[in-house]
Amino acid sequence: MGTNKKIVVLSGKGGTGKTLVSVNLAAADFDSYYLDCDVEEPNGHLYFKPQILEEKNVSVLIPNVNNDLCIGCKKCVNFCQFNALAFGKKVILFKEICHSCGGCALVCPAHAITEIEKTVGIVNIGISENVKTVGGIMNTGEASGIPIIKNILEYIKDKSGNVYIDCPPGSACIVMESIKDADYCILVAEPTIFGAHNLEMVYELVKLFNKPCGVVLNKCTEGLNPSEEFCKENNIEILVQIPYDAELGELNSNGKIAVRENYKNNELFYSLLNKVKEVIK
Repeated sequence: MGTNKKIVVLSGKGGTGKTLVSVNLAAADFDSYYLDCDVEEPNGHLYFKPQILEEKNVSVLIPNVNNDLCIGCKKCVNFCQFNALAFGKKVILFKEICHSCGGCALVCPAHAITEIEKTVGIVNIGISENVKTVGGIMNTGEASGIPIIKNILEYIKDKSGNVYIDCPPGSACIVMESIKDADYCILVAEPTIFGAHNLEMVYELVKLFNKPCGVVLNKCTEGLNPSEEFCKENNIEILVQIPYDAELGELNSNGKIAVRENYKNNELFYSLLNKVKEVIK
């Protein structure tokens, strides 16, 4: 059985630099895993450009109604909290919003509901120099990416090495699924009032899960920094402040990994990596 430390990188919104931080930490580490759990819109592969070693479908179970057995009691319809079932002359399934809980089959007194598999997305496993990559993408129109995230996280259960998890933005259920087994959380925020608001949102989430955390402040300039003030007021460690820098912005927008391009002699991201390793050891 392998042992690993899971470092989750998250932010209250997209565009803060979450992927910038996670891909560079993974690339700076000697032998690591990069997991892209932003399955609605993954972009880690644009940086790592991995050689894909394996690709597999992810499926869930959805109800299949035998209307010849259905007695029209509507117990399944009344049970469903997501309104994925309705009843006209027969039971109607809206499979796009079904959350695959299986409850409708359990409450059906006529045993008219069985379950069939439905593909909701894919997971691919690859390699990019020293980094093993695992990512996934959900099919358009699906209700939840949680089954795909569970599949991604399952892959590293018996593996050794540090794992860097690129979370979905925000604080919804898919983020909770991504951080629940984390050893350490890195919160990425911008130095604005809006950035401080979103930092507070994800900070409340990691506190709810009782996870240790530190903050990376990205795109920093001279002057007022509400996100920095929030960290000071709440006694949150600021791991590093990444300056607003045209060279780094150009590397990032071109899908290049800063530590592989020797950005500023790699001091910034290796310093961050050393701080993270110190707190998780």
